[in-house]
Amino acid sequence: MTGRITIDLFTTLDGVAQAPGGPEEDTSGGFRWGGWQAPVDDDVLGATVGEGIQGMDALVLGRRTYDIFAGYWPHHTTGPAGPIGRKFASIPKYVASRSVMTPEWEGTTQLRPDIAAEMDALRERHSDIHVIGSVDFVQTLLAGELYDILNLWVYPIVLGEGKKVFPDGATPARLRLTEPTLTGPSGGLRLRYAPDGRPTTGDMT
Repeated sequence: MTGRITIDLFTTLDGVAQAPGGPEEDTSGGFRWGGWQAPVDDDVLGATVGEGIQGMDALVLGRRTYDIFAGYWPHHTTGPAGPIGRKFASIPKYVASRSVMTPEWEGTTQLRPDIAAEMDALRERHSDIHVIGSVDFVQTLLAGELYDILNLWVYPIVLGEGKKVFPDGATPARLRLTEPTLTGPSGGLRLRYAPDGRPTTGDMT
């Protein structure tokens, strides 16, 4: 059976997915709002994130997100974050990077440059593959429809700057909602989409 590739992104209402987790996560472009998710996160939406992590059997990350995860999660396998840390430790991890690297996080493999071929190979090797964050790398997956599910956790914040899920120049795409929208007490939403081909046009008159 061919495995499923799921993209998991946290985003604002204006589509910004840059540095939700902390001030130093990604300051490129002079981004001032690192850690914007923390004040509006809630247990309902957080539980859906945890469920997805516990179900995965492979993790794929872009280089920047990989460096953040590799510097944090191996040191957090106990305590409140322990279940996530132990899960990440137990599964294969893959990192997409344009430069040659020697991954130090145990169980990590660097992907080769042909991302389409690499994602096909991962489907044959694993059943539930997740790409978390990694907004730059995700652009390649979105443009090539190299995914099956796009999870967007959308929070009631507008930032007006930062890297977006769908920036100007993004490949035109139509998406299909696969599950009812989940709303958390923070006013945030969990939207789950599948790719549905290219947009078409019509005449509303």
